[in-house]
Amino acid sequence: MEHLILSLLFGFYLYAHFEIGKNYQQETPTSNRAIMRKTMERKGRKRRDRLYIMAEILKIAKRKALKTQLMYGANLSFAQLNDYLGVLISTKLLKTIRKDNKLVYTTTSKGLEFLTNYEKIILLLGE
Repeated sequence: MEHLILSLLFGFYLYAHFEIGKNYQQETPTSNRAIMRKTMERKGRKRRDRLYIMAEILKIAKRKALKTQLMYGANLSFAQLNDYLGVLISTKLLKTIRKDNKLVYTTTSKGLEFLTNYEKIILLLGE
């Protein structure tokens, strides 16, 4: 079972990280894509992929967090966060608990397993 989870995570990582499946131009040294990449590298910024953002949300939610704490901790807009929360809750990686009339988000055991396997993949790829 663990091998299946690792291979699925690896596939999702490759898809999100290398944008497999998208129609885009081949990168040449003078293409807009290459120029943007060099500019971002110079500024020290790197684009976050979907799995990275999902892992960030799950890490924050391990300590039980409100929606605003997730939003600021993961550096997402309200709309972006709602999209990610929908995916994480529907895949049962995240759950909600009502506490003192507030909605609190917490990482499930499946979410913790996702984080463990995600970290293994990152270590494996050396990023």
